[in-house]
Amino acid sequence: MKQSCFMSLVEAVANVIVGYCVAVGTQILIFPMFGLHTTLAQNLKMGAVFTVVSIARSFALRRVFEAIRCAMNKEHQR
Repeated sequence: MKQSCFMSLVEAVANVIVGYCVAVGTQILIFPMFGLHTTLAQNLKMGAVFTVVSIARSFALRRVFEAIRCAMNKEHQR
């Protein structure tokens, strides 16, 4: 069964929200172990930056793999 466009959007948004929460939670737990002491506001801002970078990375990788898939399909059609 194919996923609807709406459910793909819901999944993508959920993935971003969960990723953001994991990033912030990890920072809060791990940073003090390395002598880094940040405020909650700083952790939230850093989490936002990491989230934007993660979205850009995921998008770029999807486009690369789509280009590979298209190139492979062209080769198979010859």
